Amino acid sequence: MKKKARTIYCCQTCGYQAPKWMGKCPDCGTWDSMVEEIMVASTRSGKNTGSSAGATPVAIDSIELDAEHRLHTRIQEFDRVLGGGLVSGTLILIGGDPGIGKSTLMLQALHGLARQGHKVLYVSGEESIRQLRLRSKRLETVASELLVVSEVDVESVLGMVETSKPEVLVIDSIQTMYNGELTSAPGSVSQVRESTVRLMLMAKKTGVPTFLVGHVTKDGAIAGPKLLEHMVDTVLYFEGDRNHIFRILRAVKNRFGSTNEIGVFEMKDRGLEEVANPSAVFLSERPAGAAGSVVTASMEGTRPILVELQALASATNFGTPRRTILGLDANRVALLAAVMEKKLGMHLMGYDIFMNVAGGVRVVEPAVDLAIVAAVASSFLDKPIAEGTLVLGEVGLTGEVRAIGQVDTRISESRKMGFTRCLAPASNLKRLRDIDGIEIMGVKTVSEAVENLF
Repeated sequence: MKKKARTIYCCQTCGYQAPKWMGKCPDCGTWDSMVEEIMVASTRSGKNTGSSAGATPVAIDSIELDAEHRLHTRIQEFDRVLGGGLVSGTLILIGGDPGIGKSTLMLQALHGLARQGHKVLYVSGEESIRQLRLRSKRLETVASELLVVSEVDVESVLGMVETSKPEVLVIDSIQTMYNGELTSAPGSVSQVRESTVRLMLMAKKTGVPTFLVGHVTKDGAIAGPKLLEHMVDTVLYFEGDRNHIFRILRAVKNRFGSTNEIGVFEMKDRGLEEVANPSAVFLSERPAGAAGSVVTASMEGTRPILVELQALASATNFGTPRRTILGLDANRVALLAAVMEKKLGMHLMGYDIFMNVAGGVRVVEPAVDLAIVAAVASSFLDKPIAEGTLVLGEVGLTGEVRAIGQVDTRISESRKMGFTRCLAPASNLKRLRDIDGIEIMGVKTVSEAVENLF
């Protein structure tokens, strides 16, 4: 007897299912996110889904390992974020704001592979093949091994992979993919989840590295269920302001490489270009002798990047001072301002504090705490920090300066950029080797740091 289909309501944010409609999702708290879907009993057999019901467990030491071979896209920043290149059978999710350059990056990466003789397939659910040809002409990414198609049916895409046998596949975007066995609309939780499962099984079975381009919500998270990020091997976020020339590709999950690795690109007329030395770019327009400006070194994965922190402390006209922070953790800055009031005697409660990281990059690690304190103190006292000075260190609630990691790498990068003086935690000096050409001063408290700087 045929099983009757039943109606459920599914949250489009988290995937929560309920038998009746609700105005607010009880799981994630999102309003007006419940959409009606028809649940049909699955009739697919194991061979259709690619499942291996007959698989048997084996001893892990009996598995033979071949030499790892990675495909290189000839975009060094992109390959480094991936961990050195594309691993066979990997599933990569890349998200970012609309217009940030996700499709441009994918087209340029596929072109780099096609130039090496690899057959690649670009599947677009949002553009026609004529639009792809026009954009490819503008970006100068035309190659005979680069195959393009406009398709939204996931079954048709899987059929194309079997017939054309590409070495790399790009789906742009996963929210446009549609499975005819489901009655829900494209972009719904069920469609996104089912399409990703089909593509994941295909990638693992055939060994074809697959990119999934994903839309993001207004909060910056990839649209669809959080399960999507757990299913893939690598999650990349393409960050930056569309009105700003720099774009940052950040890895937040990578089973085949380092996490929190970033690649810096510059958007130009002919697409994205790599920024080989981000530190020089971020510091190129730093004003000389300006109060409130300080340089620090942030570790992004394995790469140290020198960034300029800018602070402005001005007397407030309101009862509650403002704290406007861009590129830093606002709660962290408020905490450090309280430490400065208590330990340095600076009455910042009567001042508005504005902070910015020049270049549009975001810094979240605690190793830049002392630089934040130095920038705010410099603006408050209206005294510039001496040229060629780098400030490093984590600050505790009692005003102590704590040790940080990879301090030798940070200082070596600053010496290459011409810095001659570094303020670092005193506890780091015990394990730090001598670096020629730069004077390293150890400090134990924020009071000692301010005395050395001013």
